[in-house]
Amino acid sequence: MINFLHIGIDDTDSPEGMCTTYLASYIIKKLKENNINIIENPHLIRLNPFARFKTRGNGAVSFKIKNDDKVEKAKKIVLDEVEKLSMFECENTNPGVVFYSGEITKEMTDYSFKAISSIITIKEAEEFANKIGAEIHKFKKGRGIIGSLAAISFPFEDYTYELLTYRKPENYGKNRLINKESVIKMDKNTFPDTFENFDKEEDYIAIAPKTPCPILYGIRSNNIESLLKAKDIVKVDEGIESHCIFKTNQHTDVHIKQINKISDMEQFSCYKVKGEVKNNPKIIEGGHMFFYIFDESGEIECGAYEPTKDFRKIVSKLIPGDIIEVYGGIGSQNTFNIEKFKTIKLNYFDYKNPICICGKTMTSAGKDKGFKCKKCGNKTKSNEKIPVKIERELIEGKFYETPISARRHLAKPLCRMNL
Repeated sequence: MINFLHIGIDDTDSPEGMCTTYLASYIIKKLKENNINIIENPHLIRLNPFARFKTRGNGAVSFKIKNDDKVEKAKKIVLDEVEKLSMFECENTNPGVVFYSGEITKEMTDYSFKAISSIITIKEAEEFANKIGAEIHKFKKGRGIIGSLAAISFPFEDYTYELLTYRKPENYGKNRLINKESVIKMDKNTFPDTFENFDKEEDYIAIAPKTPCPILYGIRSNNIESLLKAKDIVKVDEGIESHCIFKTNQHTDVHIKQINKISDMEQFSCYKVKGEVKNNPKIIEGGHMFFYIFDESGEIECGAYEPTKDFRKIVSKLIPGDIIEVYGGIGSQNTFNIEKFKTIKLNYFDYKNPICICGKTMTSAGKDKGFKCKKCGNKTKSNEKIPVKIERELIEGKFYETPISARRHLAKPLCRMNL
């Protein structure tokens, strides 16, 4: 059996530039130049999207090489390039590198799932690394060891691939010159094997990042063959320095934990949970929409934020009494950020005050005092409102998801759920 050295890297980028996938791709190229080949495709693992101290895309990378007489040389190349290329000038960039040789244990996979759906501290990660015998290298605060360990340890039950192309350095920060029509053609010819390429509603090229990072575009797929076909279709008007295909946990919902009670949820964690809609969704200044769901254990505010665009129109169709299952996570404001939801049972009735014999709508006569008519003075002893059947635009048992332009890396799109 071949013995491998696993190499994990994280937290090397900043909002102003760099990308951990590019750094990994660059390191892999350097290793190959020194006759050190990686085994299989490198891994890109997206971590908890609601972590307080996350990098721009909150993605860590890992790859493995043969554990032979070239290992020390490989380690030096990795550490030298991380030190040379990381965005150290950014206060929140705290790279970490992990080297590990040995079997990936259940304890390690449990750690990786925790890093994806919950919170792990630097101290916890360091203690865990020491426990399993991993070699860690911290730069500045070294927060990157958290994700590096998770990237090494992650078990791929469900997975996708992403082909990332990288720009030539002279083009960093400039507008990306990607032919829109070719992206539309690529999407038409390769969907659903590839997905989230183009947002028709927003007229938005979804394969292109919005940041000044080295990535020109990234195409996501269920298989490598479709990625190569898609790359041949996409046309660009600028040079491509290189490309790399990563095996990823993107678009798998691996961050989502199933729970049975709203009260069991914790801040900065990700869940799917069932609840009853308490109030009509309301939009506030800034375009964000909020409402509450509840169960026998408690309640929580749910949010559909402005970037989700027309998804808010769907959310606005919810009414009190609807039973829904929401997918998402709890952010810094203790609001549940909705990634998608399923209608479990819809309420088809609205309850209104009774109509008086004179034809006027009656008003409440006070708590437990029935209704009264302001026009003719007639009163009723009953406090019960009259059920009125209503037409619903939402469909019972259907999923509704945020648009491509607002979708998180880990959120599983309906096209991958055979829906």
